[in-house]
Amino acid sequence: MKAIAVSRPGGPEVLQVVERPDPIAGVGECLIAVEAYGINRPDVLQRKGVYPPPPGASDLPGLEVAGRVVAGDAAALSAAGFKLGDAVCALVAGGGYAELCVAPVGQCLPVPAGWTMAEAASLPETFFTVWSNVFGRAGLKAGETLLIHGGSSGIGVTAIQLAKAFGARVLVTVGSSDKAQACLKLGADVAINYREQDFVTEAKAATGGRGVDVILDMVAGSYIERGVQCLAEDGRLVVIAVQGGVEAKFDAGLVLRRRLTVSGSTLRPRSLAFKAGIASELREKVWPLLAERKIVPVIYRELPAAEAAAAHALMESGEHVGKIVLTW
Repeated sequence: MKAIAVSRPGGPEVLQVVERPDPIAGVGECLIAVEAYGINRPDVLQRKGVYPPPPGASDLPGLEVAGRVVAGDAAALSAAGFKLGDAVCALVAGGGYAELCVAPVGQCLPVPAGWTMAEAASLPETFFTVWSNVFGRAGLKAGETLLIHGGSSGIGVTAIQLAKAFGARVLVTVGSSDKAQACLKLGADVAINYREQDFVTEAKAATGGRGVDVILDMVAGSYIERGVQCLAEDGRLVVIAVQGGVEAKFDAGLVLRRRLTVSGSTLRPRSLAFKAGIASELREKVWPLLAERKIVPVIYRELPAAEAAAAHALMESGEHVGKIVLTW
């Protein structure tokens, strides 16, 4: 098969088209003929050599794919309601940048009715991440307010739509007026341009001084201290990336007085059972919304599969709104 490999740690140019042996699906797995794959921030970090794949995972980058099942564990496929030839999208721990990819059957989901493979490939990484952190870990409820840092990112546009679909109010931080408008169009109630506005002040103003109930933080660093300041009583802050640095300080007294929760998680090394549980919840509660287009794909650019280097450069430029997807 053809694949895109990291020849050495470095810039986008180190991504090279290579020939690799076809992978073989094992127990509980299926083999997907990949038609499209999504680009995610962890792929960039892996390319740079600072985010290695977990033990046992493919050394090829790529955490989400869409395609057709061409082989696999018949019993596992049947139990999940799949058969050979079915169109699926899947979350994987690596190996997505290839013509063939092995995926745990429990992490596969059907391509929503009427969706293209490229659209389906934009789903797994962001939907698994947002669902497990915003609704699972942070317990966002209808009527609460969610603040999303990086509202125009792939994670951000997913979080906006999911939160609104389940009855929450949404605030986002973005870096430009164009990105603010894009987020508002997707349903965000308030867009805060962090280059021109202080998000603590704006979040408090938008909530009548009460503060927000949940923060989805992809920045960390100094944002954690400021996030704690704009949480409402019993508020929850979840860190899912550290683009602003790993060191943070905050007022622990404020955490005590307002009964705040500061936590974090990363999805890639979690167990197969944990990820399968997320997939099951998504299939039941979210996939019907996708089929009805109540939640829509947000694809900034679709490129040929071999242009992974250009896709990485585009992601690092920060100009995109939503997902970058490549197709074979």
